[in-house]
Amino acid sequence: MTLSNSIDRGPLFFRDRDWHPAAYTPGYKTSMTRAPFRPLVSLGSTLSEETGPAFGHSMIGELDNNLIMNFTGQPAIGERIIMHGRVLDENGRGVPNTLVEIWQANAGGRYRHKKDGYQAPLDPNFGGCGRTLTGPDGAYEFLTVRPGAYPWPNHVNSWRPMHIHISVFGSGFGQRLITQMYFEGDPLIAKCPIVNTIGQENAIEALVAPLDMNRAIPMDCLAYKFDIVLRGRRQSFFENRTEGL
Repeated sequence: MTLSNSIDRGPLFFRDRDWHPAAYTPGYKTSMTRAPFRPLVSLGSTLSEETGPAFGHSMIGELDNNLIMNFTGQPAIGERIIMHGRVLDENGRGVPNTLVEIWQANAGGRYRHKKDGYQAPLDPNFGGCGRTLTGPDGAYEFLTVRPGAYPWPNHVNSWRPMHIHISVFGSGFGQRLITQMYFEGDPLIAKCPIVNTIGQENAIEALVAPLDMNRAIPMDCLAYKFDIVLRGRRQSFFENRTEGL
């Protein structure tokens, strides 16, 4: 299914099953305990999962897509950036009126979470999350700060590259896809055990947002462009549902 009933169904695009990593990848330590070791059971979705509960679109606030200002009303610290792109179906058509949420570490690489023990300081004016609805052509945009890299206990001296988590909802909360956006030129991408579970180089490249100087604002902020493709051979890698919607 697509994320919008208003989009006409196009021809079926067969998926490349090698596009996604194996569940058991010892280089990514956490997968060793989380990966299933028995055959998977396919469960059909229920009517409630396909149709609701739905998000109230009137609940989007004026600053919800402005992570620099939406936590306290005072500007967050860090390199200001515009994150923008389109949510697309397998035929390259924009998917309108779709809820996109993001969350991220602050400019120092620390999350506003009680279990984040990294020594980088919290920014008192940065909450680290935002949301927006796609426009008629599937476009979305966030104003935020570029997140910092941070260490994590996968192996000795293991660091996550700078990244932003992205969640895309369908017509109900049961239809949710999650992915990550990385930044062009970050040398830690090639060293990340999570990224390296993805076997195809072009699949990794699809998660890296290129610098977009055409959308950068002089003397203010840079911009990065990241399109999210829901299905088909060019679909984005989604962490929670490898086959896409």
